[in-house]
Amino acid sequence: MKKVAIVTATRAEYGLLMPVIRELRKYESDVFKAELIVTGTHLSDQYGMTVQEIQANDVRIDHKVPVSVKSETELDISVNQAEVLVKFTELFLQQKYNAVILLGDRYETLAVAIAAGNTRTPVFHLCGGDTTEGALDEWIRHSITKISYLHFVTNEESRKRVIQLGEVPERVFNFGSTSIDNILHAADMTKEEALASIGLMDCKYAVCTYHPVTMESGDVEGQLESFFEAIQAFPELQFVVTKSNADQGGAKINELLNKAEKRIANMHVFTSLGVRRYLSLMKYAEFVLGNSSSGIIETPAFHVPTVNIGDRQRGRLVSESIINCAADTASIVVAMKKAMSNEHKLVCKTVISPYGEGHAGEQIAAKIFETVMNGGIDLKKKFFDLNFEL
Repeated sequence: MKKVAIVTATRAEYGLLMPVIRELRKYESDVFKAELIVTGTHLSDQYGMTVQEIQANDVRIDHKVPVSVKSETELDISVNQAEVLVKFTELFLQQKYNAVILLGDRYETLAVAIAAGNTRTPVFHLCGGDTTEGALDEWIRHSITKISYLHFVTNEESRKRVIQLGEVPERVFNFGSTSIDNILHAADMTKEEALASIGLMDCKYAVCTYHPVTMESGDVEGQLESFFEAIQAFPELQFVVTKSNADQGGAKINELLNKAEKRIANMHVFTSLGVRRYLSLMKYAEFVLGNSSSGIIETPAFHVPTVNIGDRQRGRLVSESIINCAADTASIVVAMKKAMSNEHKLVCKTVISPYGEGHAGEQIAAKIFETVMNGGIDLKKKFFDLNFEL
């Protein structure tokens, strides 16, 4: 029996893994199994106990690994990583997986990758090669790349970067982003259904997410107040806001969101919307506002404008539909007005996403199955040197 593990710790990561999980499980038989391991904020009341969303979708969960998600200080993050490292090392030693599938760049994902490395479990990594200069994710993502054996990037620029990091080109695949798969398969609610599911009547609205800029030590309260003032400048719109993730500073942002919701009539805050509802709401939004990667990757495929605030996503491959702005109120307001202009809406209609055509999940699953069943994985990786002159 060959077994692979798919690990998910957050709502956003699970949404991107969903197409791979779905396609991999089509290969399950007496000789192959794809096990889902749920950990992190999925198992936390503070972050919405999103394991319930997975269960509601009738997706089989094979293991639950509860860990601390406290993230107020640098020490909290290190304590969390240490716990993840120990627990996943124990699990990998017990289960003896033929590979573990990881996505992205979160600190707990790095700890899982190290546990896999320590137990000589091959890592197959999704979404490597991207750059996000404003977040700790930047160095974490590239570190996971160096631990990994197979690489499934989302665009050609990222493929080149992974090879530049010394990975053999024959093991670096650009099948596009699974987020585009989700747009084709998951965003199936009508505008009225999506709004009714969060208690709103038909209206004009924006979808918002604001995460910590983890490579900065700036004034979070001041940045959020600018964000709130910008929202209040558009009373004709409703703002559907999803809470922050469990990065350092995320809990503080969520506390500020809860307080602001009580005083801002057109702001509606949700711990989690789930993949289907979130993407369906995005599909009909006037624009997407904040600093989440979903505004960079998913939103352009809907031909919806994005107002991307600050430096968190700086360095990512962007489309013409994305308006970058500073984090002060005036800059955000100007960007929001541009997003709603007829001129910019025409630009958005012609945007072609650089993140694939919506068949990433099936191609990734096929390559994983082929690699695992064929065997012959050699973890003594050679460093692929590029020819260049300084």
